[in-house]
Amino acid sequence: MPGENLSRDEARERAALLSVDGYEVFLDLRSAVGEGGQEPRTFRSVTTIRFRAEPGAASFADLIAPSVTALSLNGKDLDPAEAFDGTRIALEDLAEENELVVDAQCAYSRTGEGMHRFVDPEDGEVYLYTQYEPADSRRVFANFEQPDLKAPYRFSVRAPEGWTVWSNGAGELSDGVWQFAETKPISTYITAIAAGPYHYVTDSYERVLPDGTRLEIPLGAMCRKGLAPHFDADDVFLVTKQGLDFFHDHFDCPYPFGKYDQAFVPEYNLGAMENPGLVTFREEFIFRGKVTQASYERRANVILHEMAHMWFGDLVTMRWWDDLWLKESFADFMGSFSMVEATRFTNGWITFANNRKSWAYRADQLPSTHPVTADIRDLEDAKLNFDGITYAKGASVLKQLVAYAGRDAFLEGARRYFKRHAYGNTVLGDLLSVLEETSGRDMTSWSRSWLQTAGVNSLTPQVILNADGRITELSVLQEAAESHPELRPHRVAVGLYSRTPGGDLERYARAETDVDGPRTVVAELAGEAAPELILVNDDDLTYCKIRFDETSLATLREHLGDLTDPLARALCWSALWNLTRDGLMPARDFIALVLGFAGRESDIGVLQMLHAWANTALTQYAAPDWREEGGRALAEGALRELRLAAPGSQHQLTWARFFAAVATSAADLQLLEGLLAGTARIDGLEVDQELRWALLGPLAAHGAAGEQILAAELARDDTASGKRHQVRCLAARPSAAVKAQAWASVVESDALSNALVEATIAGFAQPSQRELTAPYVTKYFEAIERVWAERSIQIGMDVVRGLFPHLQGDEALTAADAWLAAHEDAAPALRRLVLEARDDLARSLRAQACDAGAGA
Repeated sequence: MPGENLSRDEARERAALLSVDGYEVFLDLRSAVGEGGQEPRTFRSVTTIRFRAEPGAASFADLIAPSVTALSLNGKDLDPAEAFDGTRIALEDLAEENELVVDAQCAYSRTGEGMHRFVDPEDGEVYLYTQYEPADSRRVFANFEQPDLKAPYRFSVRAPEGWTVWSNGAGELSDGVWQFAETKPISTYITAIAAGPYHYVTDSYERVLPDGTRLEIPLGAMCRKGLAPHFDADDVFLVTKQGLDFFHDHFDCPYPFGKYDQAFVPEYNLGAMENPGLVTFREEFIFRGKVTQASYERRANVILHEMAHMWFGDLVTMRWWDDLWLKESFADFMGSFSMVEATRFTNGWITFANNRKSWAYRADQLPSTHPVTADIRDLEDAKLNFDGITYAKGASVLKQLVAYAGRDAFLEGARRYFKRHAYGNTVLGDLLSVLEETSGRDMTSWSRSWLQTAGVNSLTPQVILNADGRITELSVLQEAAESHPELRPHRVAVGLYSRTPGGDLERYARAETDVDGPRTVVAELAGEAAPELILVNDDDLTYCKIRFDETSLATLREHLGDLTDPLARALCWSALWNLTRDGLMPARDFIALVLGFAGRESDIGVLQMLHAWANTALTQYAAPDWREEGGRALAEGALRELRLAAPGSQHQLTWARFFAAVATSAADLQLLEGLLAGTARIDGLEVDQELRWALLGPLAAHGAAGEQILAAELARDDTASGKRHQVRCLAARPSAAVKAQAWASVVESDALSNALVEATIAGFAQPSQRELTAPYVTKYFEAIERVWAERSIQIGMDVVRGLFPHLQGDEALTAADAWLAAHEDAAPALRRLVLEARDDLARSLRAQACDAGAGA
C-alpha cells in the first residue's frame, strides 16, 4: 500500500510542471467472461496522453498494473522494466508538447477499487463497473492521478459479444468497439465505465432555458438482470427530474455533461459516486422486500447529493484533497435542501438533524477530528477523510451559513462560483470571495471559526425567574472541549415550551439570536412565562451539542412523547443520546426513555435511529451486570410495540426488525422460528425474503440456526444478496471453530470479495459472544500492520475498523494503548484508525461507569 501513495507536495510539483491536453483510452474487456472455467485476472489497457511540460523536465505518470507490455514517449520506445516500477512510470527529458503511450495489462478487482468484476450467482452473468475515488483510475489506465490535472477523455471499449458498455459520454457500437464522445475537462477520479448485460431503462428530461433554448438530457437507469423485477426506475426518474428542476431553477447553469445515466451496481463500497454522465450507486438502493419510507428518502437524498456534485465537484473541483469539503459538504447540504424543497420528502431536515449530524458529532469528538478544511498530506489521508466532518459537519456548517448570510446571498454566491471557475479547480478562498460579495458579511472570520478549527461546542440554557414565575433573564452558555477550545458565533433559535390543557408539549415563544462567547443573554425572552422546556438550537439552525437545564431534563423524562413538533422531538432525542455518549446520562435511563416514548414516535427515520441507539446503549454503554436485565426489557418492549403497531404499517416492520435484533430468550427465539416457519403470525406482518434473513441472524448468533438451515435458506434465495446474508449468518454462529474460520477467511486470505469480507466481519463479533472472541484481541494487534501493508486500502480499512475488539473492555483498551506506544512509526492512516477505535472503546467504558453508578 505505501508504494501506491502520492503526497500533496508531489502533486503540487507535478501540477507546476504539467498541463494535460487530453486522453485517449482503449480497454479490451473481452477477457472478463473467462475461458475454460478460469477466473480472468487481467484486461488490456492502452492509453495515449497528450500533455505539455517544461522542456527538459522530469516527472511521472501513475499506473497500478501487473505488467506493462509497451511504453513510448514522444515516439521513443521505453523499456518497461526500467521505466515502470508497478505504480509509476518515470518520464525523463520531457518536451514542450508530449505524447505518452502505455500498453498495459491491468487487473480486474474484487475489492471494489478500479475495474470491479462480479459474477452473479443467480445466472452466472458477469458485470463490470469502475470506482476510483480518490485515486484508483490508475488501476484501469495510465494517467496523472490528481484532481487538478483536468483534461478531456475519449474512451473506446471492446467488450464480450452481447454486452452493452457505458461511460461518461454518449456511446455507440462501431465495428465491434464501443466509441464514446469526448468528455468535458474533468478529473481522473470521476471517469467511469460500466459493462455487461445490465437491465437498462430510459427516459428524458426537457427544459426551456432562460435564453429560450431547449435543454434535453437523456436519462438512463440500470441494474443487474436479477434485480430487474424489483427495480422501481420510475421513482428514480421522478426524483432525478425533480432534482434537475431544482438545480436549474437555483444555479443558473445548465447541466453540462450531456446524458445522465445512473447505474446500481453490485458489491459497491460506497453509497454512490458522482461520475458525470454515469453516476454509480450501491445496488442495495433497489429494494428486494418491503422497506419503510425512510429507505426511499435515503435513496432520494443520495440521488440528489450526487446530482449536486455535477456542479460542486465535477464542474468545479477542489485543487487537492485539503478542500474535499468544497464538494462533499456542499453536496450533503444541497442533497437535503433540494429534497425538502423539490420532492415528497418534506421532513428531510428532521433526518438531517437526527441522523447525519449524529455522524458528525461522533467524528468531531474523536482524537482524529480535524477542521472542515483539512490538512491532507497524501492519498491515505484523503481516503480516511471521507468522514462525518467532511460530509455532515460541513453540511451543518453550510446550513448555519445560510442562516448567517441569507438564502439568496448563498445561492447567488454559488451561481458566481460556477461561472467563475467552470471546468477549473479551486481552494477555500475562491468560495469565500464570492460569498463576501453576495452577502456583505466578513467570511474570513466566519471561516476561521467554522471551517478552520475543529471540535463541537455545547450550548446550555440558564434561566432566572422572578417571584411571579416569569423570566427575568435567559442566557445561553457556550462551552468547548479543552482540546479544541474555540468558541464560535452561532445563529440560534431558542424555543420555550409548556404543556397545553390537553397535555401536549408545545412551543409558546421563540427568539433568534447570535450566540457569541461564553455567555449570551437572550433579551427578547425576558418577561415570558416560566417554561417547562427550553430548547436551544430550536429549528436546528446551527451545529452544536444541545444541553438542558434541570427543569427541561425532568420535563423530557416525563413528557418527551407529548412534544408535538417532530423536529423539536428529534433534536431532543439527539441531545439525550449525546448526553448518554458523553457519560452524563446512564445508558439505562436512555433505554427507559426509548421504552417509554419510542412507540409514540411518528417519524420512521427517527424511530429507526432510536432503535440503533438503544441497541448500542445496551451492548456498549450499559454496565455489564445490568445488560441481561436491560436486554429483557428491550425485547419485551419491542414485542409489545410490534403487537400494538398498525397491521402492515412501516412502524410494524421497524419494530419487527428491532425485536429480532434484541431477542435473546428462548421464548423470543421460538417466536422468530415460528415467524420463519409460518406457524406463528402477527397480523399484517409480511415475512418477505429480506425479513427472513433479519430473523435468521439472531437465530444463528444464538445457536438456533445452523449450517444446514442457512444452506436451505440460501437455496431459497440463491442470489448475490442471499449469499451476503448467508455469509454473515454463518460467521455469527457461537462456535470457536466458526470464529477461527471467519477470521482466517478475512485476515489470512484475500479470496473473498469486498462484499463478503464486509459480511463476514459483520457476523464475527456478536455481543452475546464476548468470551468466544476474547482470544482475538492479541491476534488483531499482531495482524493489522501486515494487513495494512499487504491489502488494498479499502480492505485494510474494513479489517482494521471492523475487527477491532470493541466488545472486550479494559483488555482491549490496554492492548490498543500498548500497540500505539510500540508503533509510533506505523502508517499514519493506520494509527488514525486504531486511535479512533480506541477512543470509541474508552468512551464506552466511561459510559459503563456512569451507568454502574446509577445502579449502585
